[in-house]
Amino acid sequence: MSHENLADESALEFSRVFDFSGKVIVVTGAASGIGKAIAELFSERGARLALIDKSPHIQSVAGALGGDARSWEADITEDAQVARVVGEIAATFGRIDVLINNAGVGGIWPAEATRSEDWNRVVSINLTGQYFVAREVAKYMLEAGRGRIVMMASQAALIGLDGHAAYAASKAGLLGMLRSMAVEWGPRGMTVNAISPTVVDTEMTAIYWGGEKGERARAEIPVGRFVKPREIAYAAMLLSSDAAAMINGANLPVDGGNTIR
Repeated sequence: MSHENLADESALEFSRVFDFSGKVIVVTGAASGIGKAIAELFSERGARLALIDKSPHIQSVAGALGGDARSWEADITEDAQVARVVGEIAATFGRIDVLINNAGVGGIWPAEATRSEDWNRVVSINLTGQYFVAREVAKYMLEAGRGRIVMMASQAALIGLDGHAAYAASKAGLLGMLRSMAVEWGPRGMTVNAISPTVVDTEMTAIYWGGEKGERARAEIPVGRFVKPREIAYAAMLLSSDAAAMINGANLPVDGGNTIR
């Protein structure tokens, strides 16, 4: 991941670029859904995992993965907690190679009737919290001269969706933030990118996209379905790998073509 490694053509051999043996991967929001799928995939590829979630269930997720998977309970909107946990992760593993900034929260309200507390909660978790984690992890990556950060944005950052004013603002803010980070940190061995999924088939999906509403949403996506968590995990792995060393400041839609309509 450092400039020195990229000068070596053998570092780009297929057998090596997706081998995460020994690499330390931090995944936020890893107790369920997309985050859990990402953790499982990286575990299969030999990674040492530091899993963060506000839910105590994160302990059983790490336990099920076994090996070098460890868990931390933390509220990413509390910067002091984030600094403490990231420091503990760095001390435990001795390095941090990749951050998958996945933790997030949904919410659908009319733009003229979104309560202040709902707006603040969505923005504090989806944008401010992701900034806190990226800021603290970057300190260790910059010192090492290498690192990958992958943010979890959304199709809502790219197209207008009914009832998504707060959510869209938080995710569009992520894209602006990562571009600045990519410009600042790219010369110092890091890359910062994002994934923008369409609706993902998770437990949360059934709450917001059930019934006829979900059927209409699927019909609007050119490939005719929602995306699977595992498909998001593969995109995260690509952007975390040495194969993606020249991808920096980018946003990868994984949306079946929904945002090109």
